[in-house]
Amino acid sequence: MLLAAGLALCSGADAAVLRVRAGESIAAAIAQAKPGDTVRVEAGRYVEHLRIDKPLTLQGEGRPVISGAGSADVIRVSAPGVTLAGLVVRDSGIDLTAQNAGIYVMPGSHHVTIADCELAADLFGIWLERSDDAQLLRNVVTGRSDLQSAARGNGIQVYDTRGAQVIGNQISGTRDGIYVDVSRDALFRGNRIHHVRYGTHYMNTNHSTWEDNEVYQNRAGLALMEVRDLIVRHNIAWGNADHGIMLRTIQDSVIEDNVVAGNDRGFFIYDAEYNIVRRNLVINNRTGVHLSAGSSNNQVDNNDFIGNEEQVRFVAAQDVQWGRTAGNYWSNYGGWDQNADGIGDLPYEANDVVDRLGWQYPLMKLLSASPALQTLRFVARQFPLLRAPSVVDQHPRMRPASLDWKKWHDIYPR
Repeated sequence: MLLAAGLALCSGADAAVLRVRAGESIAAAIAQAKPGDTVRVEAGRYVEHLRIDKPLTLQGEGRPVISGAGSADVIRVSAPGVTLAGLVVRDSGIDLTAQNAGIYVMPGSHHVTIADCELAADLFGIWLERSDDAQLLRNVVTGRSDLQSAARGNGIQVYDTRGAQVIGNQISGTRDGIYVDVSRDALFRGNRIHHVRYGTHYMNTNHSTWEDNEVYQNRAGLALMEVRDLIVRHNIAWGNADHGIMLRTIQDSVIEDNVVAGNDRGFFIYDAEYNIVRRNLVINNRTGVHLSAGSSNNQVDNNDFIGNEEQVRFVAAQDVQWGRTAGNYWSNYGGWDQNADGIGDLPYEANDVVDRLGWQYPLMKLLSASPALQTLRFVARQFPLLRAPSVVDQHPRMRPASLDWKKWHDIYPR
């Protein structure tokens, strides 16, 4: 179809604006545009597959819908300096081998910006590959929830990139919300992800920041694996069927000020070394922390462990010391504070013989407050032969540090 719209010169020396109205061809406007131009697409429905092979801006006005009619990629970007904004991009193909996506950013397409777009009924929402310094901002991605989880794509796929900024996106109904691999120097901030498999599936990506994200009602929340030098802070992971935050094979990272509430396992920590874990609220999970695979050389200070059915599940040959700098708060601590300094007079041990019996015989938890079990705890402390290796906090706090813990307790009562 011929492009009927004319050109309106911008204030820039050579840049122009090309307008596309309903019934006209976006692809024809892109072909006519020169590098640096803006193609403005008015409200309407456009059934097209677009390839953007020059630096330009594709701007929607009134939320125009670009549909791929169920085949291939809807928009494929193959040039640096492209901006896509204000578009509804939907109905890609469903070929996992071809990696069909609503927006596919090809290798070498650096400095791309995708902002304020809605991606619906696509296999992958946004696929970003070898595209450095990309910005994915405030997009809404709704996946193919009509497909089985294994047959879906991910909401946002980031592969082999540097400097990506993924900020303020909302993702649901995909396989994984944000999938990241072999990248670095990325920022993931303010994203909300729900009703997917993994909120984040994050591997082999170092020197990056996860902050102010919310992952909820997924099979699992944040999964951070085989990484180092991360900052993970101010995230909220709640109501996930498995873990809230997984730290697996992670080193030299800071995990702080997160809320992990109402999950099956709050933290799943596996093969984690030389990390700082501090000021997190771990509340009303079935297991507060599942700790294994030699995760011993970490600083775990000033966290609040409140109302978890079992505070720590720990299997190892020797004790692990937590609270070296500042003790943690444990809601089931049975000691006292005789000098009223806010620090318990006895160490807290997370896995005594009663805890371990509780893992083996879950119905025993119905008797957790009984005098018989309290006596068994006391006897085990007096006879080291009955004692199992444990997480030990030498200076447990008597009061939680979190100011809003009661809010989360009300949301997820135990």
